Amino acid sequence: MLEPAFQADVVVVGAGVAGLSAAHRLTRAGVRTAVLEAAPRVGGRMSTEQVDGFLLDRVGRLLSTSYPELRLTPGLAALPLRAFAPGALLHGDGRLRHTAVPAGGGSARGAFQAVRALASAPRAVPAPRSRSGAPRVRTGAPPGRDGVARARTGPSRSLAGTTFGATLGGPLGGPLGNPLDQARLGAALARLAAMPVERLLSRPELPARQALAARGLPTRTVDGVLRPLLAALLCDPGLTTSSRCADLALRAYASGRLCVPEGGAETLPRLLAAALPPGTVHTGVRVTSVSTTSVSTAEHGEFRCRAVLVATGARAAAALLPGLRVPGFHPVTVVHHTTDEPPATGAALLLDADRGGPVAHTAVLSAVDPSRAPAGRALVSSTVLGPPPPQVDTAVRTHLSRLYGTSTARWETLAVHHTAEAVPAMRPPHDLRRPVRLLAGLYVCGDHRDTSTVQGALHSGYRASAAILADLGAAGSLHRADPAPAARPTAPPAPTTPTAPPTTPAAA
Repeated sequence: MLEPAFQADVVVVGAGVAGLSAAHRLTRAGVRTAVLEAAPRVGGRMSTEQVDGFLLDRVGRLLSTSYPELRLTPGLAALPLRAFAPGALLHGDGRLRHTAVPAGGGSARGAFQAVRALASAPRAVPAPRSRSGAPRVRTGAPPGRDGVARARTGPSRSLAGTTFGATLGGPLGGPLGNPLDQARLGAALARLAAMPVERLLSRPELPARQALAARGLPTRTVDGVLRPLLAALLCDPGLTTSSRCADLALRAYASGRLCVPEGGAETLPRLLAAALPPGTVHTGVRVTSVSTTSVSTAEHGEFRCRAVLVATGARAAAALLPGLRVPGFHPVTVVHHTTDEPPATGAALLLDADRGGPVAHTAVLSAVDPSRAPAGRALVSSTVLGPPPPQVDTAVRTHLSRLYGTSTARWETLAVHHTAEAVPAMRPPHDLRRPVRLLAGLYVCGDHRDTSTVQGALHSGYRASAAILADLGAAGSLHRADPAPAARPTAPPAPTTPTAPPTTPAAA
């Protein structure tokens, strides 16, 4: 029997990073692919708004330079990353302190040496204060060409090679504990960085809060360092996330540097889309139903294909695939301010160890990535986890004034972005590798099938593309009646493609 005509081998529904990464691997294997996106642009939740020359992320997820998929995904070789200063700033008891991972290479011997060295280290002297009473925070030497601050004691290193000699001032104690507490924390993170993933995933699974309390670290270290750090990494202020997912997040933190894409979060999906063959991505196309051999759209007819990959968010995927489980979500609100007198924290990530207000973490983002603000202006981006309080901007300003030790009365509010379903929850028991193959010809991917991170979304796209290639067979057999690869058209024909994005597109 003759096969029905089709417009592509695989139709990918959704142009987020998971779908785009899968499309890259499929096209590189010779599989003709069409990506359909309901919105007028690619990226999904990794979107960036432009306001008066500022680049404002809507969700503002933190990345890590240690994410393998940032190096392995085709199309991301040229992704420019801007790193935060090593470690993080912690605000507790009205003071700022710095935390980082001590050197030691992750070995047991190195961890012991770090403990011994830090236990005998002298206490730091108090930092000088400005006229306003706020501590003057040093971030080390001026940034190099890549925008990353260099330590004064030597060349640039990864976070795992940073020492506590870069302390920003203030006597030790408070949320960081004494030098021995810091050494124990550094040794624990060094062990995580060196631990094979298989061994890490074999640990008993508990809510992250319970697992941290059971690992022998002092309560002040857990509450003053790990809780605010994990809340920022997981967008989970209650630490209800699976301890295995929390360990993976801490492992990535201890192995690399926290960073953001230069030019805003949308840089990552935009690079992925631009590296695909011309005509692969179709925006403004709203999918209404899917099957193993076709995709129906609201305004542009039917796409015939051999396989369908649903790469939308969890709720939209469940609408197209009845029976698919919809997880809970962590809401995220990002508040962007600008000022011509930025706080003196430099490119550091500032965490609130006291939970004294709605802000979980904040940063002078223009110091990390200068492209996000016009010359002479600073961009301060702050993240609120959980439901936002009433009059969120007023509450955030009051909290930021305490965190930075300066008045925020003259700061200008640029935008307040609230995303109710920003991050899928990963409560235990959590399957880190939820199936991406529903049946032959029908697949699903996204951060709701893996870990709820950009790394997880990219990796789920890799798993889905591998499953599709395995089911379709060798790439050479897919187009045995087609012209030679060099003469094959680069874009699949589409029934119709909108000439302009719709005015009110529905989210894919």
